[in-house]
Amino acid sequence: MTGTTGTTGTPLRVALVGYGLAGSVFHAPLIATTEGLALDTIVTSNPERQEQARAEFGDGVSFAATPEELWARADELDLIVLASPNKTHVPLATAALKAGLPVVVDKPLAGTAAEARELAALAEERGLLLSVFQNRRWDNDFLTLRKLLDEGELGDVWRFESRFERWRPQPKGGWRESGDPAEIGGLLYDLGSHVVDQALVLFGPAASVYAETDVRRPGAQTDDDTFIAITHTNGVRSHLYVSATTAQLGPRLRVLGSQAGYVKYGLDPQEADLREGKRPDATAEWGVEPESLWGRVGSGESPLTGGGRPEPTLPGAYPAYYAAIAAALRDGAPNPVTAQEAAAALDVLEAARRSATEGTAVSL
Repeated sequence: MTGTTGTTGTPLRVALVGYGLAGSVFHAPLIATTEGLALDTIVTSNPERQEQARAEFGDGVSFAATPEELWARADELDLIVLASPNKTHVPLATAALKAGLPVVVDKPLAGTAAEARELAALAEERGLLLSVFQNRRWDNDFLTLRKLLDEGELGDVWRFESRFERWRPQPKGGWRESGDPAEIGGLLYDLGSHVVDQALVLFGPAASVYAETDVRRPGAQTDDDTFIAITHTNGVRSHLYVSATTAQLGPRLRVLGSQAGYVKYGLDPQEADLREGKRPDATAEWGVEPESLWGRVGSGESPLTGGGRPEPTLPGAYPAYYAAIAAALRDGAPNPVTAQEAAAALDVLEAARRSATEGTAVSL
C-alpha cells in the first residue's frame, strides 16, 4: 500500500497535526531532517506554538487552525502525521484515510484493539499506508539487544525485564494524567505502549497477561505505577514496569538467558537531545552514548560489581522510522510499524487493564 507518492525527486509533503510535546520534540524535527520528506503544514491554533515552529522551520512551513483544513487540500499533501491527543487518533485517522491520505499516528493508535483493526481495514480498503510511531524500536538499548539475540549471545531467553521508570512525585495535570477514560491517559497506555510493543517484537505473541496498576501520587487521577507480566506463546516471560513514582531507578533492560544475561542502565539519549534542540542531520554522532553507559553481558555476577563484559551500545536511530516511511510511500517498501502490530499490543494493554481490575491473569 502506498497512497500518494509525489513526483520523483520532489519531497513528499507532510502535514503534522499537533505541536505539543510529541509534535515539536519528535515528529517535526525528524520529518524536517528526513531526505525525501518536507514539513509542509502544522496544525495548531496556538499562536505561541506557531511562533515556536516558525522560528525553527522558517517561512517554508504553513499553518492551519483545524485538521479539517487539510482534508480540503488533500491533493496538495502526501502524508498526514497525527501527534494530537490520544482521543483524537481514531477520528482524525479515519478522516484522513477517507480523504485519500496516508497516515502516521503516534502511539497508542487507538483506545481498543477493535478500533485499531477497523482503521487497518479502512487503510487496506483504500490502499493507503497506515503506520504507528513506535519510535522506541529504534532506541539504542533495543537495537543492541536485538543484535545480541540474533547472534545467540544469551542462549535461550527465559525472562525479559524492561523498565520505563521516572521520579515525578507531583502530577503535571493535562490530558495525559486525566482520569476520564475518554482521554486514554495513564502510564499503561503511554509508556506501556512502548514496553509491550518491544516485548512482542522480540518474543512474539502473548498467551496470557497479568498486571497491577496503582494510582500512587496525591491528586493523581490515573495509573502512575504499573507492572505488566506477559507469558509469550514461546514460553518467554516479559516483566514490564512503567512508573512515575520510582525513587530509585532500576535497569532499563535486564534480559536473562540460558547462557548469559544482558543488563543495561540509562535511557537512550535521543529524546534528551531532541528536547535540547539537537538535530540528527547536524551531527555525525547522533544516537551515540558514552562508553560509561554501555551495558554488560555475562553470567554469575552482578554487572555493578564487575560481572560480565561491556557490550558496545549501538547508536539509537529514530531517523530510520521516517526514512522507512518515505521509502514505503515512494517505493512500496515495507511499513515499519503496521496497524495490525499496534492492535496486537492493544490486545495486551486491554488484557492488562482487565487483569488489574479483576486481580487475575487473562488469557489471550
